[in-house]
Amino acid sequence: MSRTTLRAPGPDWTDPDCPVARTLDLVGDRWSLLVVRDAMDGARSFTEFQRRTGIARNILTDRLRKLTAHGVLAQRTAPSGRRQEYVLTNVGRDLFPVILTLRQWGERHAFAPGETHSTLVDQHGAPVPEIAPTGADGALLDTDTTHVQKTR
Repeated sequence: MSRTTLRAPGPDWTDPDCPVARTLDLVGDRWSLLVVRDAMDGARSFTEFQRRTGIARNILTDRLRKLTAHGVLAQRTAPSGRRQEYVLTNVGRDLFPVILTLRQWGERHAFAPGETHSTLVDQHGAPVPEIAPTGADGALLDTDTTHVQKTR
């Protein structure tokens, strides 16, 4: 996994000691995660992101700026040489399991039984298996078998 130091904690952090809170401060709003989702699915241009999400131009501009500033996306010159495009960085790619887990939770809990929805498939067309966190011993982990421990 890549590591990037983003910035020192300040008054703008919701909870400076919590990795979940810091992550939500960086990418936890609806539009940021949808932009990341679409970048993972091949969107590169401002127009593509806007078309896929339906996001207002000013909000999309803000989110692209924020995601770029935090190293989730990078800007580069498009192959045509005529415009800039956005690409995932290694930091952005590290969000894949997060997006996958949100997708799988949504498949289980956000649709009525039998309701049509998209499915993520691998390069062979097979549905991506459910993510199941396991401990060092291979046992499944959940809220009953884990706890938060301070690292200092």
